[in-house]
Amino acid sequence: MDIILIKAVQLILSLSILVIIHECGHFFFAKIFKVRVEKFYLFFNPWFSLFKYKPKWSETEYGVGWVPLGGYVKISGMIDESMDKEALAQPPQPWEFRTKSAWQRLLIMVGGVLMNFILAFLIYSMMVFAWGEEYVPVQNVKMGYAFNAMTQNAGFRNGDIPLTADGMPIERMDTKTLLAIVEAKEVTVLRNGEIVAIQLPANFKKVVFEEDPNFIELYPFVIQQIVGNPAKDAGLQVGDSLIGINGVENLSAPEIHKLLAENKEKNITLNLYRENQLLSVPITPNASGKINVGMKSHYDIYETVRVKYNFITAFPAGIKIGIKTIKSYLSQFKYIFSKEGAKSVGGFGAIGNLFPERWNWAAFWNMTAFLSIILGVMNLLPIPALDGGHVMFLLYEVVSGRKPNEKLMEYAQITGMIFLLALLLYANGNDIFRFLSK
Repeated sequence: MDIILIKAVQLILSLSILVIIHECGHFFFAKIFKVRVEKFYLFFNPWFSLFKYKPKWSETEYGVGWVPLGGYVKISGMIDESMDKEALAQPPQPWEFRTKSAWQRLLIMVGGVLMNFILAFLIYSMMVFAWGEEYVPVQNVKMGYAFNAMTQNAGFRNGDIPLTADGMPIERMDTKTLLAIVEAKEVTVLRNGEIVAIQLPANFKKVVFEEDPNFIELYPFVIQQIVGNPAKDAGLQVGDSLIGINGVENLSAPEIHKLLAENKEKNITLNLYRENQLLSVPITPNASGKINVGMKSHYDIYETVRVKYNFITAFPAGIKIGIKTIKSYLSQFKYIFSKEGAKSVGGFGAIGNLFPERWNWAAFWNMTAFLSIILGVMNLLPIPALDGGHVMFLLYEVVSGRKPNEKLMEYAQITGMIFLLALLLYANGNDIFRFLSK
């Protein structure tokens, strides 16, 4: 329960920050062009609000709704999720969105996305300024990497240490490196002290993203903390390296978690190393398929390298990380529309599980920056009810020289809202199905 609570608090705090910053982008440009903003809300407030306040000197009501699915700013004279047809039926006023020029309305609409990208760049910059940039050089990963079955079919073996991808030296295992590997024709690895060249199939990238983008993992599963039973009763100790289950060895951490889940409340044997001795320990995973241990990060296992930045150099470094993250996300985005990609779509449960089980500010801000980029990219999609849908109609107006029919925009807004609601139900339904299938 503590783990669920910690993840939930991180998720709510992160999304609240992202929503407020996003809506501030719309609010900021609206104020610049003297457009009236009637409401500024965190979360939605059908029928009632948890909190609302309207300063005497302000035309804007600020509040917190009770449906935690985002937020909104209600801009006068705009066809949005409020569907305020009565106000739109009145004669246009100079403070309304609809009376402003197309380029001004365009900036108001992209303001939210712009702020999301700026926020991500700022977070990455402050992270490298505060903590530096830490990574594990591949040559320090003495036990090598673990590869899933699909990647092993392409020629990789558990314990391989990737050295080059199409001749490009591999220094660290980050997103850029993973993309370089899946796009390469030849990857060289260090295997049992020898350099081996692997010729990858032409469809390797497509298969990786459709089946399992997390195709490479670090060894080993080293216990950092004994949380309780059944680990305590079984005599597991901090520092134990789990390498297998029921005699099946060379397993990565995800493979161990998967086998534990498949053997919940069954008697199994853990194969592990303790002080360089190979041991077999009987244990029975609980009803949730867990043995209640905390796992060491690979930063705690292998020697790391830390690059430090001052306040000035942190900004270009942070922007570079942000741009690299955007490119990486866009390169994988098209696979969402594949059959396997659709199955992998997740809702709030899936997003919450991305946060660590213990509170860690570095991990929290890193995930918040990543989610800010996702929010920015998703809002640019040309779907009515999203910012990208409004931008699409505005670009049509700029090119054609005439505004789209208001009735058409109303119907498009309703259609977009229905689609987004269906997508929300589908994504969270996937979470529930995966939970019940465990």
